[in-house]
Amino acid sequence: MNTKLLPLALGGLAIGTTEFVMMGLLPSIAQDFRVTIPEVGYVISAYALGVVIGAPLLTVLGRGLAPKRLLVLLMLLFTVFNTLSAFAPNNTVLFFTRLLAGLPHGAFFGVGSVVASRLAEKGKQAQAIATMFAGLTIANLLTVPLGTYLGQHYSWRYALGGVGGVGVLTLLAVHFFLPVLPVQQTGSWQAELGLFKRAETWLIILLTAIGTGGMFCWVSYIAPLMTEVSHFPASYVPYIMMLVGLGMFVGNIIGGKLADRFSPLTAAITLLLAMAGTLLTIYFASANQVLSLGLTFLAGSCALALAAPIQILMIQSSKGAEMLGASITQAAFNMGNALGAFLGGLPIALGYGYTSPALVGVGLALVGAAFAYVLMKVSRQQPVESPVSVMIGH
Repeated sequence: MNTKLLPLALGGLAIGTTEFVMMGLLPSIAQDFRVTIPEVGYVISAYALGVVIGAPLLTVLGRGLAPKRLLVLLMLLFTVFNTLSAFAPNNTVLFFTRLLAGLPHGAFFGVGSVVASRLAEKGKQAQAIATMFAGLTIANLLTVPLGTYLGQHYSWRYALGGVGGVGVLTLLAVHFFLPVLPVQQTGSWQAELGLFKRAETWLIILLTAIGTGGMFCWVSYIAPLMTEVSHFPASYVPYIMMLVGLGMFVGNIIGGKLADRFSPLTAAITLLLAMAGTLLTIYFASANQVLSLGLTFLAGSCALALAAPIQILMIQSSKGAEMLGASITQAAFNMGNALGAFLGGLPIALGYGYTSPALVGVGLALVGAAFAYVLMKVSRQQPVESPVSVMIGH
């Protein structure tokens, strides 16, 4: 592992913890605030909405800053608002503090992805980005289960307060250990926003937002799925979240290697189809505890394996606006988060049970794969020097 990337991985740990720990805390928060689980699920959507708003906005506003300074400022915002979330007196206040906490998420990962690719050896850019996302996988393996345990046995507030502590450590690591890189500006911010005029940009956004929404349909309601359908005791949920994290850890490595060995687009299509198949099996087989655990690992693997391929896909197709492009991808991931949490909650509210979100997820993953296929067709029609065309080998 490139040690220069460790501060970015620590940032991934902080961000991954706050994003995914909420899934295991839903029952505790609902009980504390005396609201339903689907109502608390909207808090997950609030965080994702913050990412969608903040990713392009903060990246454009900070485009004149050196990457290291921008990362410090973003992590400072992240730390402050996550700490405030731990003191929310009701679900409405928590909704807004989570919205604000999400603002720097996408920009941090977007800027960090470009920094990682600039620090990487030639031909290993996707694996360098995967190193940053390794922090997110470790979060799901260690700190998310720990936060879930704290939420079940003590208070969910301790979990979010702990995120603030990890944010402080990240601030120090970025300040003292991340190399200084020069500002790379190739034009005005208006020129960078021209990225939104490209068909490839919108196809990547759609395949990311809709495709990964399938995974969030499942993981947003994993706690009640495991307790009510698979009939695991509530005390097992932290360990099940560790299994999700282990799957993400393995999948993240595989995704980075697939993207560097073959192509980001081929990897994305393959992984979205694998996700659809896994979620469909979850819908039918979750009542079996052994199968449920195995499928939990597989779904976690498919979920984060997509991160590096999609991120490098956008970076390589956003020449001249790489940081904006990378941040937009993070916004799209969290559109998927919001979409999955919302759509996954609808059938539950209608009384269809806790397996129903997985079936909704199947449809979203297949639609995402369809958009990826369209992107491949569009890319084949582009001139040979097109970034996307070169990237997929045409």
